This record gives sequence, C-alpha cells and structure tokens, in this order.
Amino acid sequence: MSSSELVRTALYEEHVALDANIVDFHGFELPIWYSNIKEEHLATRSGAGLFDVSHMGTFRFSGSNVKEWLESVATQKVTGISEGRCAYTHFLDSDGYIIDDMIFAIVSDEEILGVPNASMIDVMWDWFNQNLPKDGSVTIENLSPSISIVALQGPKSKEIVSQALGPNTHVGRFRWQEINENKLDISGWIQGTGYTGEPGYEIFIPNNDAAKLWRALISAGATPVGLGARDTLRLEKGYLLSGVDFCWPQLPEASDFLARDSWETNVPFGLDLEHDFIGKTRVTSHTDADARWWGVKYTEKGPLPRPGKDVSDLDGNIIGKLSSGAPSPSLGNIGIGIGYISGVMEGDEVLVVASPRKSVKALIVRPPFI
Repeated sequence: MSSSELVRTALYEEHVALDANIVDFHGFELPIWYSNIKEEHLATRSGAGLFDVSHMGTFRFSGSNVKEWLESVATQKVTGISEGRCAYTHFLDSDGYIIDDMIFAIVSDEEILGVPNASMIDVMWDWFNQNLPKDGSVTIENLSPSISIVALQGPKSKEIVSQALGPNTHVGRFRWQEINENKLDISGWIQGTGYTGEPGYEIFIPNNDAAKLWRALISAGATPVGLGARDTLRLEKGYLLSGVDFCWPQLPEASDFLARDSWETNVPFGLDLEHDFIGKTRVTSHTDADARWWGVKYTEKGPLPRPGKDVSDLDGNIIGKLSSGAPSPSLGNIGIGIGYISGVMEGDEVLVVASPRKSVKALIVRPPFI
C-alpha cells in the first residue's frame, strides 16, 4: 500500500462483531483469528472455512490481443488456457527474478481478470503499465478499491454456497463464471480457486454486497477463519507466499535469499518453457547443483521449524534455509517447513537447526504434506 493509513475492508464491522483479533496486515486491518488458529484450520479441512481476502487486488486486462500480450510477460502459456478457466503464473523482471505471482481467469478472448497480492498491487500496476503494448491495443483497470473477495474453502463448500446462493453457483476447480441470479440479489463472479488446497471458491462482489454474502455463508454453516490458519493451511499444501517464500529484490524489505526465479521455486505448475517471456534466460540457466525449493517434515520431536532456520546435512554442513515453517495441525502438530536447499532429493534425511542447542531430524519431501 502506498499510504501509511490502515485500510479497513468492507467486512471490518463483521469481524469486530465476531470479536476477531485484528492486526495490521500489509496496511489492512484484518483478523488473525476469531477463536484460535488450530480450531479454524481443522474446521476448514473438515467443513468449510470463510475468509475475508479483500486485501487482494483485482485487475482487468482488455484487448483483442490480451492473451498473447499476457503470455509475453508471464511464465504461463496463457494462450493455452481456454475461456472460463483460471491458471497460476509468475511474473519475472528482466533479470529473471520473481516480482509476484498471480491467479488469472480467462473471461473471453478479449478480457482477463487477475488477482495480485495485497502488498504488490501498486508495484504490479506500475509494472504492467510499463509493459503494455505501445499501440494501446491492451488496457488495464484496477478494480481493487470497489471489489470485495470472500473465500469459502473446505469439503462442505459446495453445500454451503448452494444453500446461500443457489445450486447454479457452483463452479469447478480452476474455473470461472459470473454469479447467476440468486436470492441475495448479489452480482459479481466466482472462481474455483483458493489458498488452502481444499475444494472451494473465491467470490468477487461489489463492496456493498460483501456483508450480506458473509452473513449468509455463516448462516449456512461456514466457519470464519483468520490469517493465522490461512497461513498454516497453505503451508500444508506447499503454496508459496509472496514476500515470505520469494521477494522481488528491488523492494526495500527484500533479502538476497528470497530473490528467486520460477525454476528455483520448483513449483510443478505455472511455468511453460515453450514460449518466450520476460526473464526466461535466468530460468533456463540453472544446474542441478543450484538450490531449489523443497519441503522438510520432522521425524522427531524438537523446537519447531521457523522461517530463517538453517538446514544442514547429517554431517552438519549448511545446505539451505527455511522460508516458512510451523506445526501442522492436520498432522498432529508435526513440524513442517519449506525453503531453498541444495543437493537433496525427495526422501533424503537432513537436520533443521531449530535452535542453537538443537538440530532436529527431518525428511526432504515434495509438498503437499497432506
């Protein structure tokens, strides 16, 4: 955010009414929890969690060649994504470092909707505008101030959204559609996407409709969930967090360790090397000896894995560092983490240097952890 003044989403009063523990999150006042992180985490895995993610941005890209243009600046082969589908991509700078990641939806051959991360809305707005075609054939709109985003995630999501908005509201995984006529009389669109690994939706509505939808979903059985459980849920599925698992080196808060490209993040989707895109040269220049993103899972008890903790081989040689780490509520609070580690393969045993006095044995895994 460009202003130091904290921003309240359209659902702020709903959070206060639920006695949420509200924190400053990238300039937004958002709930970290309502009851406790573990309870909300497990409610999402077993039922359906409801998240206010209105701090995320919403961009609309328009033009006759919009798919070809976006493909030229994205690691994803956008022209291969059909109308009504969503996909994940990275955007790299000219040196090959990840600026941000984004899920986008193909509305038509002439319209794409994208969701930049909260702290990167201004950065990505400037970067996209710098890279638009000079002939004006593609335009971009920032819908973020007028749009609220509600995420409903978990195995009971379909049942709950159908009760609140009608059976025609369901949309499949990584698909997009406009919200059909419904008893709440709300408009917008819905995507079969999310950040928990569970089936569910992200629902985009005008700010004025946000509270009405929020209450209806809770009445239908959804559990309000804060940012704390959102983080442990995404960690169990091995989803990268912008600014935590990678960070554009031109940002003031950036560290050299988090300056990464798409090859280093080792994500099995969103990278297509069969087309040209900004930053591709670095992505294709690596050797097997370079550090890549892996998961670690504790095999014994000890101090929990946390961001910044070193990872060593069994002889004590430092081979990497964690970018994220926490106890896993779904796995009985076993320690899990993700980070950048050199010279390992899935199944290798390593040590997490969890404290000055204790290194904890862990296995290298390729997320998801559950």
